[in-house]
Amino acid sequence: MHHSQHTGFTLLEMLVVLVIIGLLAGLVGPQIFGTADKAKVQTAETQIKMLKNAIGTFYLDIGRYPTTEEGLASLNASPADEKIKAFWKGPYLAENLPLDPWQRPYQYQRLDQPTQPFALYSLGADGQIGGTDYNADLGYLPLK
Repeated sequence: MHHSQHTGFTLLEMLVVLVIIGLLAGLVGPQIFGTADKAKVQTAETQIKMLKNAIGTFYLDIGRYPTTEEGLASLNASPADEKIKAFWKGPYLAENLPLDPWQRPYQYQRLDQPTQPFALYSLGADGQIGGTDYNADLGYLPLK
């Protein structure tokens, strides 16, 4: 007598395993991606605070905030104006100017308002003004 032994999985067993993997991915995946989005928001908030502190130091040295035209680049690049250059003690950032966690530049505007001298913010995950949840703008937004 000759007994044949088949090793391997049947099609039905493979389908059951794939369904189980799909169910697990459906349950765990959103939680992992939600955690990543939350971490990006926290990173943006931390970087905005760091940039605000650097702008504050710039202000203490120069006597004014960077203009909108100078932007955040003025934190690492010596100003062209010779009168201001004498007071500039930068660079004010230990590294290059960071992009936000969604790989876009932070927004900066000089506002010249007593309660808010500048706006400094990220446009959030969608890169558009406004939004909710992870798409919301965050930071020191312009007054409306």
